[in-house]
Amino acid sequence: MTVAMEKPEKTEKPEPTRPDGPAASVRRVSRRAVVAAILVVWLLLFAVLRGRQTLDLAAADLTDLHRWFNDANDSIGANRNSNPLFLYFFNEIRLVIDTLVTFVQELISQPSAGRPLPQIGWLGVVGIAGFVSWAVGNWRVALLAVAGFTFMGLQGLWQESMDTLALTLSAVFVALLFAIPLGVWAGLSDRFNRIVTPFLDFMQTMPTFVYLAPLTLFFLIGPASATIATMIYAAPPAIRITAHAIRSVPEATVEAADSLGATRRQSLVKVLLPMSKRTVVMGVNQTIMAALAMVTIAALIDAPGLGKTVIQALQSLDVGTAFNAGLAIVVMAIVLDRVTTAASAREETARRSGSRLLRWRRPLLGAGAVVTAVLVYMSHTYVWAAEFPGEAGLGSSIARGADTATTWAQDNLSGLTNAFRDALTNGLLNPFQTLLTDSPWWLVGVSLIGLGAVLGGWRAGVTAAVCVGLLVGTGVWSDAMTTLASTVVATVLVMALGVVFGVWMGRSLLVDRILRPTLDAAQVMPPFVYLVPFLALFGATRFTAIVAAIVYAAPVATKIIADGVRAVPATTVEAATSAGCSTWQLVTKVQLPMARGALTLATNQGLIYVLSMVVVGGLVGAGALGYDVVAGFSQGQLYGKGLAAGLAIVLLGVMFDRITQAAARRVSA
Repeated sequence: MTVAMEKPEKTEKPEPTRPDGPAASVRRVSRRAVVAAILVVWLLLFAVLRGRQTLDLAAADLTDLHRWFNDANDSIGANRNSNPLFLYFFNEIRLVIDTLVTFVQELISQPSAGRPLPQIGWLGVVGIAGFVSWAVGNWRVALLAVAGFTFMGLQGLWQESMDTLALTLSAVFVALLFAIPLGVWAGLSDRFNRIVTPFLDFMQTMPTFVYLAPLTLFFLIGPASATIATMIYAAPPAIRITAHAIRSVPEATVEAADSLGATRRQSLVKVLLPMSKRTVVMGVNQTIMAALAMVTIAALIDAPGLGKTVIQALQSLDVGTAFNAGLAIVVMAIVLDRVTTAASAREETARRSGSRLLRWRRPLLGAGAVVTAVLVYMSHTYVWAAEFPGEAGLGSSIARGADTATTWAQDNLSGLTNAFRDALTNGLLNPFQTLLTDSPWWLVGVSLIGLGAVLGGWRAGVTAAVCVGLLVGTGVWSDAMTTLASTVVATVLVMALGVVFGVWMGRSLLVDRILRPTLDAAQVMPPFVYLVPFLALFGATRFTAIVAAIVYAAPVATKIIADGVRAVPATTVEAATSAGCSTWQLVTKVQLPMARGALTLATNQGLIYVLSMVVVGGLVGAGALGYDVVAGFSQGQLYGKGLAAGLAIVLLGVMFDRITQAAARRVSA
């Protein structure tokens, strides 16, 4: 009898936790109802209280916090060479980094002591690029590298390209010097991994702009600050991926090494690192891509190279010059990406190619090294091999072609582009921005906290409360709300595109094979590059930044959604199809609901990408926080306000990230 009485209790217990059970349905409905109630109350109170307590601040006005930042900047500048902290720490770091950057620049881009040209001229650099690409990859990648570097010279941007490459290589070298050991440590130690992960999440959440202002406070404006900012921004991917690689080594392999008497060091050197080498090289790839993106942005703090050319062209609305320099950045990004990607897959490719090619590879590499040494010697000795020949005719032609295309687009497409811009601006952006900027600050804050708590849980609500309070303290609340409006609108459009193309890719392998390489290539390009074509189409307006942000963020959201749709079990899809579901019903009732976790993760990544791009759009008329940061670099009296704007960007990013990540965890639970 006891057994008979216990059986019903065991069968009834799991029912409340079933994903499709009544309790889960009630929770979903109630959550949506609470969100709707918050929005309705917000709109009603907005209608009554519009224009009151908005914390609006004019462009030239400063708060006490901004003045305190200015005073701190002045005080640091006055005591930089007498304060022991700067004299023996920050100044020494700056000196070491500056020496490294100067050495690499004198090697490949800038005149060195006693020479009007660098130590290695264009012919030697092209030879080294081809040989290294062949050595770590294959002959196809070597041809791509040679063609890419030659193309940058034909554009008339050889020195600018080499300056960008010098800063990128310097930053990557220093970043990997710290990142690889830290990644190995995080892979071996659970405690250290738990400690470092929140810092990595925070660093990868921050847009590139945010790193610049505080670093100039300690390291001044110049290549050293740019390299340090790039190093800090580029290190997290290498740390995270290296740790993942170490942790992914099969436990059985490690136990076998231990049973054979291997020490901890031998296990690391002989087992863990060799077996995780391919994944670690992928981390190096991500570090190089992040460094290249940051180096171009760092032109705002006087970093030399292609980024400075793009910024000057954008500020003067010279689309042709910006397009030519942006194209050079894209070419460099593609070459560096392909070389490191080929390096990660070289061993597997070599195994498939057979022993005959492996037998000839070493002698051929030796011959290639001799040829490369000859080219380096010639570029060091002869002017024709050191200074790139020609008058940059290709670059002038590209710039003229871009200007011609811009003029044609403005003359013939302005009606269409203006109509699209006005419809989106007046129909969606302006009303939402008005709601955020004209509502009382406390009403917006309470609404954001409530939405965060409902969507992400009480911890997300607490995070939102802290971020809202600090945003008020920055003194740039109104600009933050303007940036928030642009970010949310752009993210909504990113998700619309992501769902359409993600579902298409997830349901069709052919479409996935066609679109995914394009999406991968789009993610390689630095954010700067996206501004140029839309500047030609829409002019210097905030809409330009929004459209560029949509195109920049859509690839990552689309791929995440595609993978989520494809992960829906085939048996579930077949069951729905056999039950008579149409394609529309199958997508909306089965695949998308079961891919809710992927949709929420795509929203998280889309928000972070959009925020970083909207801020960069301050260079082309986006205004708000991006403009405040840029103005802080160019106008000394606004430095404090620019620093506060950078802090506000961080707070928005943290708030977005915490809420969407918590929502993703709740959906997946």
